[in-house]
Amino acid sequence: MVYTKIDGLNKRISKMVFGTATPQLFAAVADGAVAEDKEKAFKLLDSVFKAGINTFDCAAHYGEEIMGEWMRERGNRDECVIITKCAHPNKWRDRVTDFDILSDVHDSLSKLNTDYIDVYMLHRDNPQMPVGPIVEVMNRLYNEGKVKLFGGSNWKHERIGEANKYAREHNLIPFTVSSPNFGLAEQVVDPWVSDAKFGGGCVTIAGPDNKAAREWYAENNIAVFAYSSLARGFFSGAFRSDEPEKAKEILDKPGYIGYFCENNIKRLARCEKIAEKKDITVAQAAMAWIYNQRFKVFALSSPGTAEQLKENIQALEIKLTEDEIKWLDLEV
Repeated sequence: MVYTKIDGLNKRISKMVFGTATPQLFAAVADGAVAEDKEKAFKLLDSVFKAGINTFDCAAHYGEEIMGEWMRERGNRDECVIITKCAHPNKWRDRVTDFDILSDVHDSLSKLNTDYIDVYMLHRDNPQMPVGPIVEVMNRLYNEGKVKLFGGSNWKHERIGEANKYAREHNLIPFTVSSPNFGLAEQVVDPWVSDAKFGGGCVTIAGPDNKAAREWYAENNIAVFAYSSLARGFFSGAFRSDEPEKAKEILDKPGYIGYFCENNIKRLARCEKIAEKKDITVAQAAMAWIYNQRFKVFALSSPGTAEQLKENIQALEIKLTEDEIKWLDLEV
C-alpha cells in the first residue's frame, strides 16, 4: 500500500480509499438483516484493512452504521481514516445550511461510534448559499474537535476558491479536500440527474473540458478524493471495446447514461492495448492513469472480491509515462 499525508491530519492516508456504498455493507444494515449479513460485511472490511487500506469513504446514508460497529468491535478507530459527508439535499429542500450541517454531524458521530471525523465534506453544494456561513460552521466543528479536515464533495473548484478566499480574509481554516468525479472516463451526463432520490448535482473534473479544474487543484494543493474512479464499472474489463453493445447489459443505469459514449469506448480500447503491453488488467491501466496524475489524488474504489482488491492495490505501483497518460486520454 502507498500512503501519504494531508496537512492538518496526524495520520497517514492510504492512496486507495474503500468506498462503503457496497451491496455487502448495505445488506448488513437493511431491514431484515441477519447475523450472516453482518458477518459478511465484517469479513469484507477485515480483508480491506488487512490489505493496508485504512481510509474509508462513507456518507450520511451509507457506510456509517456498519463502520461504527466494525471499528467498535475491532478496537481500531484511531488506525482508520474516516471520510463522511453532510448536507445532502432531500426531495423537499436543499440542506446546505448551518442547521443541517450541525444536525448531520451529530448523527454521523453517533452512527460511527466516535467523537471525531477525520475528513468531513458537504455532499452537495447549493450555489445560491453564500460561502461565508458554510465556512463559519465548518470552522466551528473544527474548533470543537469534531472534524479534522473539511471540504466539499461535488463542489466546483470556483466555489471552493470562493470559500477559501473568505477563510483567508477572516483568518479561518479553509477547505483542504474535495471529492469530485474523476477518472479516465469522461462524464457525459450527470449519472444521478434522473434519480428522484439523489437528484443530480454531481461535479466532474474528468475530460478535456475540465483541464482548468485539474490545473487549479495542482496549483492550490487541494487533495482530491476521486469517486467513480472506474466509471461505475466502465473500465472493469467486464466488456470490451469491440463489443460496446454489452455495456448496456453490464453497467447500471447511472453508469450507462453517465459514461457511455464514443470517446470513452476509444479510451477503453487504448486501456486494452496498454494492459496487453504491460501485462496488467484494463482496470489496473485505468487506475494507474489516476495515480500518475500530477496533483494529489486518492482513488475511491469498492472491490467486492479478493482478486479485485489485489488488482486495484497493485495499480498503485504501475508507472505510466507522460506520453502514455496523454495517449490514454485521447490527447494524442
